[in-house]
Amino acid sequence: MTAPEAKPAKRSKTALICGASGQDGAYLAKLLLGRGYDVVGTSRDAGVASFSNLAKLDIRDRVKVTSLTTTDFRSLIRVLLEVEPDEIYDLSGQTSVGLSYEQPAEALESIAFGTHNLLEAIRLLKRPVRFYSPCSSECFGEVAGAPADESTPFRPRSPYGVAKAAAFWQVTTYREAYGLYACSGILFNHESPLRPERFVTRKVVAAACRIAAGSGERLRLGDLSVRRDWGWAPEYVEAMWRMLQQDEPSDYVICTGETQPLSAFVDEVFAAVGLSAKDYVEEDQALFRPSDIRSSVGTAARARERLGWNAQFHMRDVARAMVSAARGAPLR
Repeated sequence: MTAPEAKPAKRSKTALICGASGQDGAYLAKLLLGRGYDVVGTSRDAGVASFSNLAKLDIRDRVKVTSLTTTDFRSLIRVLLEVEPDEIYDLSGQTSVGLSYEQPAEALESIAFGTHNLLEAIRLLKRPVRFYSPCSSECFGEVAGAPADESTPFRPRSPYGVAKAAAFWQVTTYREAYGLYACSGILFNHESPLRPERFVTRKVVAAACRIAAGSGERLRLGDLSVRRDWGWAPEYVEAMWRMLQQDEPSDYVICTGETQPLSAFVDEVFAAVGLSAKDYVEEDQALFRPSDIRSSVGTAARARERLGWNAQFHMRDVARAMVSAARGAPLR
């Protein structure tokens, strides 16, 4: 009696994360590794990049790394041929609204041109790749009335928002014209201890911890009245992954659905270290942006209905988790 033929082992999916050294890239890599993926992460120069966020999450040795600049088409084609990814998450490009005012051309190149190159490369290679593009709530600009959803018109007010809006419409065009499986996640603010200190949330947490330790400094911030919808980055990368698991590609707003002024976030952080923010924080008009969104809030109804995703962390939870991490608690 002959033995039955052994079934071939099921191949692990391979994910390519462009910009794996950033906050979202690192948390996404951890999520995908936990789901059995082979993960390849990129940086402009992987030979010298520290990938410190991967190390902080204790996954550096489990992520393969390679050099890639999405604005260099030849570099991009080389990596796609070598890696043969099933899913591509483009988390590269400029990530700071404030920096985009200082480097507007770089914002457009790294975000809009980089997205175009990825989409064109996927189209030319004719492989069944699923592509995630990170859009932003900055595209909506000032939202009056109802919270922003997937049908809300874009009216960006920063070079960063303009670049993200251009990338969004490129994704839509390639999906509709060429049948690519391509999605945009329109993400509202999402934070974590992996944020660099140039972002206001980390700046506030770092300063509050120093002040609590006796530094004697005062914290100067820009407009404290601006309102934002703050979420927790590890939850938001789960939404990214869920988008690429659907039968049909679509775009999704990802947010908590709650908006709070920056002053409320500052109050929560200082309260978490046992201090009152009013004793240490002052507004500095020199730090105001040339043009800023007064209030930003969205609704994630489509994500709840189709992806089964819902934010668990809200602003207060985010603030306290970041303070705990800054004081030595394990990263969450």
